Amino acid sequence: HRRFDYRPKTDPYCQARYTFCPTGSAIPVMKEEDVIEVYRLQAPVWEFKYGDLLGHLKIMHDAVGFKSSLTGKNYTMEWYELFQLGNCTFPHLRPGVDAPFWCNQGAACFYEGIDDAHWKANGTLVLVTTISGTMFNEMAQWVKHDNETGIYYETWTVQASPDKKATVWFDSYECSKFILRTYQKLADLGAVFKKIQTNYTSIILFSGEPVYLGNETSIFGPQGNKTLAAAIRDFYSPFKPHQSVREFFVDLFKIIDRVILNHQFYLFYNLEYWFLPMKSPYLKIIYEEVPLPVGSKASFGV
Repeated sequence: HRRFDYRPKTDPYCQARYTFCPTGSAIPVMKEEDVIEVYRLQAPVWEFKYGDLLGHLKIMHDAVGFKSSLTGKNYTMEWYELFQLGNCTFPHLRPGVDAPFWCNQGAACFYEGIDDAHWKANGTLVLVTTISGTMFNEMAQWVKHDNETGIYYETWTVQASPDKKATVWFDSYECSKFILRTYQKLADLGAVFKKIQTNYTSIILFSGEPVYLGNETSIFGPQGNKTLAAAIRDFYSPFKPHQSVREFFVDLFKIIDRVILNHQFYLFYNLEYWFLPMKSPYLKIIYEEVPLPVGSKASFGV
C-alpha cells in the first residue's frame, strides 16, 4: 500500500451520514512511569445470512483499548472510513463528469472511554499486553505519521487463489490492518503479547494476474481511452455508494453476480485502475487467525 506525502482536503461533495470520529480527542501524553493495559476490541459490523452462497459471515470491526493505571482512564483507538464503507468501495458516477468520483479516505480516531457493553456483548474485550507510558507516547507519534501518509481505505484483498501460499496481488487497507500495524509497532517497542488466538475478517477477490490500465487522466482525460472509460463506468453503474451497511451488502452481491457472470472486475487502487481477470471462487469473506506479533526488542510487561 502506497504512502502519500499528505492528506488531501476532502471534497464538499463527499457527505457522510454519520460524522467521522464525533467525540475524538488528541492522544494524551502519558507519564513515562505509567503502566498501561492494552486491550483487543472486536465486534460484528453486521451479521447476516445470504442463502447458501456464502453462509453466515463474520464481518468484524477491530479497535484497540488502553487503560492508564496512574489515572484509571480508558481510551479507544480505531481506524475507519471518513464517508462510510460504500463510498470507499464504489465511486459516484456524476452527471457531466467522465471519471468515476471517489469519496474515499480512512483515518484513525482516538477518544476517551471504552464502551465495554458494546465490545463484550457481541464480541471481544481482552487484555493482550501491558506497556509503559514511554512506549505509549512513542506509539502516539507513530500513529500521527501513519495517519498522515496512509490515507485511502481499501476494502478488497486480491489474490491468485484460496491457497494459503497464493500470490497476493493487492492487500486491503482497513480497520484490522491498522490494529495489526499498531500491535506490531508496540511489539517493536518492546511489548510482549499474551498467547491468545486472534482472528480477523478479510474480503478476498480471486483473480489471474491483474492488468494495469492507467490513472484517471490517462483513461478519462481528453487523450483518454473512450472504450475503456465506458467499460469502467458501465461496471460501476449498478452500484450506488449507499450509506447503510445493509445496502452496501446488497450492492456487494450485485457486484458478485456481475463478476461471476463476466469474470471481470475493475479495481481502483492507489489512484490507479486495474483490470482483474476473475476466477473461481471469485469472492470469499473469511475470518481467520492472525497471530499477535513477536517484537524485536528486549521485553517489558506481562
